[in-house]
Amino acid sequence: MAKKRPQTKAAKAQVTNGEIPVVGAREPCPCGSGRRYKACHGRAAAHAVTELVQRPFEGLPGECDWVALRELVPAATVPLTLKDGLPEGVPSVTLATVLPMAWPALRRDDGSVLLALQNDSSSGDLARDLADTLQRALEAEPGTPVAPRRVPSEGPRLQDLLDPNSDFAPVVHEGFEFWIPESADNSNAEVTASLERANAAAIPTVKLTGVDSAYWCETPDKNHLRWVMPHPEEKLLDALARLHAAGTSALVDDTRLVGSFRAHGLMVPVWDLPTSMSAEDCEKPAAEFAERLAAALASDAPLTPEERRARGGLTNRQVTLS
Repeated sequence: MAKKRPQTKAAKAQVTNGEIPVVGAREPCPCGSGRRYKACHGRAAAHAVTELVQRPFEGLPGECDWVALRELVPAATVPLTLKDGLPEGVPSVTLATVLPMAWPALRRDDGSVLLALQNDSSSGDLARDLADTLQRALEAEPGTPVAPRRVPSEGPRLQDLLDPNSDFAPVVHEGFEFWIPESADNSNAEVTASLERANAAAIPTVKLTGVDSAYWCETPDKNHLRWVMPHPEEKLLDALARLHAAGTSALVDDTRLVGSFRAHGLMVPVWDLPTSMSAEDCEKPAAEFAERLAAALASDAPLTPEERRARGGLTNRQVTLS
């Protein structure tokens, strides 16, 4: 057996103000113990930042659309309103689904800020990660992207920075040309190449106007409607099961409720649509389905055997995205 290493006495801590900075996991702990950060103060910090927040966008205006833009929509932007107003020199803050080279954020030459939503999260709280990136973007030099980093275990969340009474109105784009302002120099080869790759991979997507947080998308074999819903999962599954057992879960003929995603604490029912059915064709059927769903959600009657079987089928066809 290998010999045990002799225990060494920890060095006296060098930080006296009680605040231990966050450093790399293999770096010496700033407290001066002589141990690596991950084996010292990094343990508590890692636990704090990896504890999963199931609904990171809860409490924000447009929670369902935040989920859709995070998981389903390729190219979209939303103007954001800060709770304390815009800092001097920052004319606007805009949420974007993604940015070139997977930048977490970008401070443009004119001082405006683009904040990317679809980047990897370094902790279990996406709202804290995004708030940290936003704060750094507001302080960055104009014309510079914000680099990713591991977020400290304590800090504000988006709910602390954004105006809770503001509108959240996504604008869905066909491509990612919004990355480059019309007045900008388009000579950056990396950005141009990233733009071309992103445009080639983008799935055509349209946000319905008659119901909230429903997105039509086009794929080669069939079209889909993906609808992020705010209702509690168990209640929504019961309601969808009632409609499915009654034969009224489809939007119209030749459409089919095929299952759902689970994303950031919300359910996203998905319908298969024929390739001939456009987003505009979905508007009226979606509004009519919303009425049927509201009636089913209002029912407290026990599920019938047929409805329980339908519920089991829907549960089996549920995929967790996050």
